[in-house]
Amino acid sequence: MEIWKEFEANDITHSAAHHLLAILELREKRGYARVTDVAKELEITTGSASINLKALKAKNLIVEDENKFLSLSPQGEAIARAVHMRKNILHEFLVKILKVSAEQAEIDSCKTEHLISAETAQKLQEFTETYLKSPARAA
Repeated sequence: MEIWKEFEANDITHSAAHHLLAILELREKRGYARVTDVAKELEITTGSASINLKALKAKNLIVEDENKFLSLSPQGEAIARAVHMRKNILHEFLVKILKVSAEQAEIDSCKTEHLISAETAQKLQEFTETYLKSPARAA
């Protein structure tokens, strides 16, 4: 595959990543998540959330019980946690090393959180940790 086509081959869209993250965060904060909660969290209509969540259900990334409560499948949770980790790594790198404003770092890390590979995220984290612990930096 040509490199420029890799973007389209991404398993999860930006929107899907945010829906998974919303469910993860809602369940951690409240203990439950419903379609209306996800819509409110993402500041979208309930109809839009419902359509997007239906697609995630079809991919077996989320599960809806008989009471309409949403949870992440093991695969969905793994994706959500990976996206969350990558966003945090990118945000830290942008703020602490590149000295990007926190607001701009939030925007940029949000735009790319689901696109970078696990390998790149790991290397970026290692670089950030090494750089921040560097004795020459402290001098």
